[in-house]
Amino acid sequence: MGKVVLVTGVARQLGGRFVRRIQRDPGVDRVIGLDAVPPEHSLGAAEFLQADIRQPTIARVLAEYAVDTVVHMDVTGTALAGGSRTSVKETNVIGTMQLLGACQKSPTVRRLVVKSSTNVYGSAPRDPAVFTETTSPKSLPSGGFAKDTVEVEGYVRGFARRRPDVAVCVLRFANILGPTADSPLAEYLSLPVLPTVLGYDPRLQFVHEDDVIDVLRIASQDPARATLNSGTFNIAGDGVLLLSQCARRLGRPTVPVLLPAVTWAGAALRTVGLTDFSPEQLRLLTHGRVVSTKEMRETLGFRPKYTTAQAFTDFVRGRGPGLLPPEALSRAVDRIAALPLPGAAAKHPTHSAD
Repeated sequence: MGKVVLVTGVARQLGGRFVRRIQRDPGVDRVIGLDAVPPEHSLGAAEFLQADIRQPTIARVLAEYAVDTVVHMDVTGTALAGGSRTSVKETNVIGTMQLLGACQKSPTVRRLVVKSSTNVYGSAPRDPAVFTETTSPKSLPSGGFAKDTVEVEGYVRGFARRRPDVAVCVLRFANILGPTADSPLAEYLSLPVLPTVLGYDPRLQFVHEDDVIDVLRIASQDPARATLNSGTFNIAGDGVLLLSQCARRLGRPTVPVLLPAVTWAGAALRTVGLTDFSPEQLRLLTHGRVVSTKEMRETLGFRPKYTTAQAFTDFVRGRGPGLLPPEALSRAVDRIAALPLPGAAAKHPTHSAD
């Protein structure tokens, strides 16, 4: 018989896309999409179950459908319409605990794929230039979605020890971007003016939402080949972009301010519901984060179609023009950068040719 795949978090665009994609695989017999609220998009031929993974009823779902593959995509940093940060955290942490408890008791589950994030590494001034999957963070995330991912991965490791017969794959995604991206960073980059931290220009990595779907499909392949794609993997597009480069490509001006002022501005933005300026988000926009994708290529066998720059370009297309034309803004910045520093001519006089 073909696989029976259960996917959580299908009310979000990314979850819905994955459900529509995975059901086309010839080795998949049945796909069940699960979420606490009905999706507004089509799930194709998949069956939808309205259920909350924070409740123990999830165990009955696994048993009733004899699920053998679970793809846990309901670990996220943003709330659905009407949701709150508290409900997001409960779904991320408590929901994952309930789901893993159900998987542990299920005799049919053979594979678990978890959508995680490179947020587990945090962002700190003494961080290494590049994080590998085995690098310990200099400073553990203290709150927000980053802390949720740390807790989620801890529970997943405990599950893997208790059920060594289940193949477990954890995918740590860099910031996901694309035309339908839904994340705190995407909200920040959509602001008309970008507040930045004075004196810092962080390095950022992105992964395109199309590549997210593709790597999730690879990770959820036939359990008979599970040993080939089990473990923890960083997932990101090639290359990096500086925040200043992102702003120019968006055509959005930046307002460099002192860190205390950015913290205050973030609190104000959260109050009016514009974006999530959590402390961890601020640390990312101060110190940045870059991860190695060697294991993704050599062990998982996945090569993204989009580089970091290409993923960002597609995101820009979906957001529309900023306040300033990107080309004009880029030319202006380049001209300013090319100006000689005051006193440079005196220090380095130009000698005419004889």
